[in-house]
Amino acid sequence: MSMTGCQEGMAMGDAEKTPLAKAEDMVTKLYEFRDLYYDKFGLDRARLKNEDVKSRMSETVEALDVLQGQISNKAIFHMLKGKALNVLPAYDGKAQEALSKAVKLDPKLVEAWNNLGECYWKCEDIVAAKNCFTGALNYSKNKVSLRNLSMVLRQLSGSPTERAKLIEESVEKAKEAVQLDIKDGSSWVILGNAHLSMFFAGGQHPKSLKQALSAYAQAEKDPISRNNPDLHYNRSVMYKYQEEYQLALEGFARAGALDPSWPEPGNMVKQVLAYLQQVSDLISTKGKMKAKRLQSLCQSISESDLGPYGGGSYTSPKGKTIKLTKVLFSSLQPELNAEKVVVGKVVCTVASEDVVPFTFCMADEAEMCLYVSVYNMIPGFGVKIGDSVAIPEPFLQVVSVHHKDKGFHFHGIRVDSPVVLVINGLKQGLDKQAPMVLAVSAVSD
Repeated sequence: MSMTGCQEGMAMGDAEKTPLAKAEDMVTKLYEFRDLYYDKFGLDRARLKNEDVKSRMSETVEALDVLQGQISNKAIFHMLKGKALNVLPAYDGKAQEALSKAVKLDPKLVEAWNNLGECYWKCEDIVAAKNCFTGALNYSKNKVSLRNLSMVLRQLSGSPTERAKLIEESVEKAKEAVQLDIKDGSSWVILGNAHLSMFFAGGQHPKSLKQALSAYAQAEKDPISRNNPDLHYNRSVMYKYQEEYQLALEGFARAGALDPSWPEPGNMVKQVLAYLQQVSDLISTKGKMKAKRLQSLCQSISESDLGPYGGGSYTSPKGKTIKLTKVLFSSLQPELNAEKVVVGKVVCTVASEDVVPFTFCMADEAEMCLYVSVYNMIPGFGVKIGDSVAIPEPFLQVVSVHHKDKGFHFHGIRVDSPVVLVINGLKQGLDKQAPMVLAVSAVSD
């Protein structure tokens, strides 16, 4: 058949569609309009997106009402109408009403249950949303119910142990959704979010961040998900805790551009910049400490401050003997400095809106100052000005950020657990480390 013949055949096919097929096609196109909006219009119309989608939704609902008398399956009609009304991020009572009718007429209509669950989610009825997604899964194992259930599980309340189990289950549900369709970016976004929640609930395990990053990278391959502001926002939260501040700022800015009505991305940009400015100022002024006080403090550093690291070697948690050579901060190279140990005096602590990480600045014998960020700490643990701190095999972070008219460049040491620290000559114990409340298998991808 020629190209013209194909086109004529397609046109005839459209004209011959049943009223139900026409209705399904209209709702599909409505969601495509929403999901691929930026591909068509670009970010210049970002502030108009919800308004444009609402206008298209109204047109779709009017067209559906015209077809209502021609569609014999009333359950599917109400489902389609409810789904159309549910296209916006805000809760719509009419959408809930239509979807409730659909599930009453056909309790096995999985798509109606999923959309009804999303309605309940939007009005913050988490338990009802969970019941909808669980109910849908009783009829059919499907990616939408699984990923939405993953999202809901992380919002349920309970004791710390119960919350940990819920987040672990959330990760598993998201994995199941991905396995059903590895190309669906929405499922990958939810999986990334679940791993990120695991990071915060499970003792800030670095592996959880890596798994989240991998999931977000997969999500971005999907044209629909790559413009999801949640993806960019949540990934930037992860970048922030990896101290990749340039990527974090770019991601928060991207999330804000994709959803101008959402204030949180802009707030996070301000928070990160304020933190970087504070750390930069404190490093450059060496904690605002007077010169004589700083000199006296740094000159007081002695071999005893190294504690168990002072003998030229130490035994790792795995029982391996590690040789150690004491060096000045200026000798450190970016990333891991194997078989090296540094020691310094605390000159200040850094106030932050975030509990994680705990940040302080310290200076060595040469009076060089850098920041130290400590993760996986129990609440209330820290150091005070004048304390000596020794760190074996330090991981040097190089912070280099340029954002609009702001620029920062300084160095610091990232510490993933307080257990490795020697403070005032004393090795810190496991009682200073936040408990790992989740099963190891939950982060074993």
